[in-house]
Amino acid sequence: MSSSQPEQHAVPRGLLALRSAWQSLARLARRLRGRNVLWSLLMLLLAALLGLLVWLTGRYEDDAVQDRLDFETAAIVADLRGALARNLLRLQALPHRQPSLWNEQASALLQQQRELIRLEWRDEKMALQLSLDSPRQLAAFSRMPREQNQADLNLACRAAARFQSPAYSNSYFVPQADGQGRELMELCIAQIESGRIVGYTVATYALSDLLAELAGPQLPRGRALAFTEADGTRLALHGQLGPGERLYSAQQLLDLPGNTLVVRMQARQGRAGLFPNPLSALVSAMALALVLVLALLVRDVRRRQRVEQDLGEALAFRKAMEDSLSTGLRARDLQGRITYVNPAFCKMVGFEAAQLRAHEQQVPYWPPEMAPTYRERQQDRHNDLAVLRGGHESVFMRSDGTRFPVLIMEAPLINAQGRHTGWMSAVLDLSEQKRSEERSRATQERLQASARLALVGEMASLLSHELNQPLAAIASYASGSLNVLQDALQRPPADAAQATQLAQGLTGAVQRIAAQAERAGKVIRSVHNFVRRREHQREAVAPQELLEAIMPLIALQARKLGVRIDVSVAPLCPPVLCDRTMVEQVLLNLARNGMQAMHSSPLDKPVLSLQVRLAEPAAGGANGAEDSTADGGWAGAGAWVEFSVSDLGHGITEAVAAQLFTPFFTTKDEGMGLGLSLCRTVVEQHGGSLRFAPQQPQGTVFLFTLPAARADAGTPS
Repeated sequence: MSSSQPEQHAVPRGLLALRSAWQSLARLARRLRGRNVLWSLLMLLLAALLGLLVWLTGRYEDDAVQDRLDFETAAIVADLRGALARNLLRLQALPHRQPSLWNEQASALLQQQRELIRLEWRDEKMALQLSLDSPRQLAAFSRMPREQNQADLNLACRAAARFQSPAYSNSYFVPQADGQGRELMELCIAQIESGRIVGYTVATYALSDLLAELAGPQLPRGRALAFTEADGTRLALHGQLGPGERLYSAQQLLDLPGNTLVVRMQARQGRAGLFPNPLSALVSAMALALVLVLALLVRDVRRRQRVEQDLGEALAFRKAMEDSLSTGLRARDLQGRITYVNPAFCKMVGFEAAQLRAHEQQVPYWPPEMAPTYRERQQDRHNDLAVLRGGHESVFMRSDGTRFPVLIMEAPLINAQGRHTGWMSAVLDLSEQKRSEERSRATQERLQASARLALVGEMASLLSHELNQPLAAIASYASGSLNVLQDALQRPPADAAQATQLAQGLTGAVQRIAAQAERAGKVIRSVHNFVRRREHQREAVAPQELLEAIMPLIALQARKLGVRIDVSVAPLCPPVLCDRTMVEQVLLNLARNGMQAMHSSPLDKPVLSLQVRLAEPAAGGANGAEDSTADGGWAGAGAWVEFSVSDLGHGITEAVAAQLFTPFFTTKDEGMGLGLSLCRTVVEQHGGSLRFAPQQPQGTVFLFTLPAARADAGTPS
């Protein structure tokens, strides 16, 4: 009993295993059966598709042959019309009044145009005057008299006379001497002089030659071309059909004045096989290749799964990069709603991404007082997509209410279909940059202040240098006035006239003392304004006024040194835009240097020349004629005025010229070396340039340029 117990339990286990295997096989068979049905349907569809493609390809071949034949027929008809029109022009040019010349030109025309077999000239009553037959062919009316075939010609000529235009006759058959015959057609051209018909030119065409000569060269091989009547009766034939079972035919009407012919072209082609052309065979092969393509779809699906996995990893990588950026990223839709922000943007404005996306109308990081302006500016930028490519600065507000500057670079978002779906912005926080710029600006201002303070010492020396002249003039005028007063005390005026003359002299001296004192004050104020960084007071001043202001001082020193002053101002020289006091000082320094240079030179008649003229276009300012300054108001004027001071002294050596404008460099024992340095500084502040050149036969000329004032620059800037 104990040994049979395991066998009774083993049988059910085997049955269970067999049942499970059978069920698995049944499921596999059902699955395979379903797949076989699908594959069978696919094969039937492919076979039907292949048969349909072959049939459609055959139909397409037939249509293509017929279309090609129609096109060739239309081209030949167009060639026939053109050739007949050219022949008509040549026939109309025949000289009917000169028989010998008519015979000569008609013979040449028959030699050239083989389709013409006879030419005639008839008078107004249709009486034959001249005639010529083609030398290349048998005479057209050798077997049948011409008068028996003149009925159609008379009809054509009457039509030509009635409508005063060429007319063609109906075709007619004429037997030939060789036992054959030809179909002929007449062309009648009425010759009209002073509105009256004086005769007719008649040309006879052979329809067979017309096809052979005018259409034959263009006729493709294996084509038959014929003239037929409307009922299909063939009149003339040219060409021969090629081999084939299928006949294709195309016809076109050749409309001529007075006659209409039907041009018919025929061609044969063999019957198409299973594959009419390589295209159908290729399409069939491609249809069969679909089976292989379907087999590859499974592998393609697996590849797609791998690609999707790679795409997910790429998106995760891009997300990690966007999260690690310090630049804020913001995406908005067409309605301006925020659709995406990265962590850097959220950190920048102090709001969470969900808070930013929740606001549809009011943007939380816009300052409330600037929100309307931002909204209008945003709408303007979105209307002009080209503006969005550039960056613009703005001000945002953090969640705690603090404002900070930002740089926004915005561009349109274009999806894969090429549609505009919104805008993408890159936002940079400029707070630290602005602070750095402010620190740099403050440092620069301190450096500029230090540089200006460094110039204070130079300007202090300059004051002592420049104030010597007005102070010396004041002392001279005061000394002269005291001498006059002392003489008047010792010898009082004898009468009222002498008293008046004495008073006028003293008044002039006192006025000049006051003018020089005012000049000294202007020099001091100019230096004071320069040190305090005030804008220079520039005004439109005529060059003649600048010279007249310094002439008393120049004349005083010129009399002491025995120098003659020569002043020349161009007639149409415009006013200059300048600081009057500083430019007068430049002219005075250059003139004084020139007179001192001639005083040390042994000259019989020293002459100091002061000239003013309009400068050449190339001799503009230090930075060119188109330079602009912040304080001049003359930018874009384009015109420059040139001042020159020339002397007849020893000239300037190369060693001195190398450091002539160096501060504190001088060749004089009592000089300070600041005059020319100051002159160049003043001229360059006005945008001009100061230079020098040797004077022929000896001496030196100093030239400097100042900007010409515009019409609206008459008041100080």
